[in-house]
Amino acid sequence: MSTLTQTQASDLFRQPPHRYLDVGEGEVAHRQVGSGPDVLFVHGWPVSGATFRCLLPFLVDHVTCHVIDLPSAGSSRFDSTTNATADQHIESVRRVVDQLGLESVALVGHDSGGLISRHAMAGDPRLRALALINSETPNIGWRFRSFVQSGRLPGFGSILGWLADKPRLRRSRLVLGDAFADRSLLDGEFDEFFLQPLVNNREQRDVTMNVLKTFDLGLIKQLESVHARIDVPVKLVWGDKDPFFPLPDAKAMVETFPNASLDVIPGAGLFSHEEAPERVAAALLPTLTEAG
Repeated sequence: MSTLTQTQASDLFRQPPHRYLDVGEGEVAHRQVGSGPDVLFVHGWPVSGATFRCLLPFLVDHVTCHVIDLPSAGSSRFDSTTNATADQHIESVRRVVDQLGLESVALVGHDSGGLISRHAMAGDPRLRALALINSETPNIGWRFRSFVQSGRLPGFGSILGWLADKPRLRRSRLVLGDAFADRSLLDGEFDEFFLQPLVNNREQRDVTMNVLKTFDLGLIKQLESVHARIDVPVKLVWGDKDPFFPLPDAKAMVETFPNASLDVIPGAGLFSHEEAPERVAAALLPTLTEAG
């Protein structure tokens, strides 16, 4: 039995973080739980560190989990002047590793958090392992490209916020429905932690949308050269129902790393770690612990 229950893991993100870390553009919220080798968890867009709440009970007895909210997300501190961009998030991750004094750390990145993690730590001698959960691949698919382009349209943030507040509409594949194989998971805690802030907090929605509006596809085009500089064990864990980062592209990406392997989670989508947390944790742990 885990020393952390699922309820306790979720409640961790309903309470203030353990500390704030000044990263220049806002302050990162940091929560720490567990014991063992250090692992830093980097969330994607537009969620926060709470997306890892389902994984934590299966990991805390094996590794020390450092879970962050990047500026614009969750409990982080920011305001309307905060320059939240993917490049700034990359710098924020570097500063977090510096400020926490992590001399040997594994990173787990989901979605754009995986892209950010790779750019932040490629070639860094402190990186001992890397895990990617349904993240960007060197091949830019049409679903992902069209979503980025939509984010640059005037009023997209307000429209997304309105749709996110309508349970039936947000389950449409044209909105958020394809993020999960089980679309009912868009309700409940996912709605509480990630959608309602976009609905009710205009400042947070505007800063969050700036990350999408300013996203540079060049960061993806650079991935193969970035991967060549990551010579530590890399584990890819992929939900096979993800239309944004399709499984065939993940299989092809394995060969772009010096030392990588892939585990597939059948019947899961983009948020495979929320749909099948025990299976994802089992796939991650050998890399996160053996490298420690």
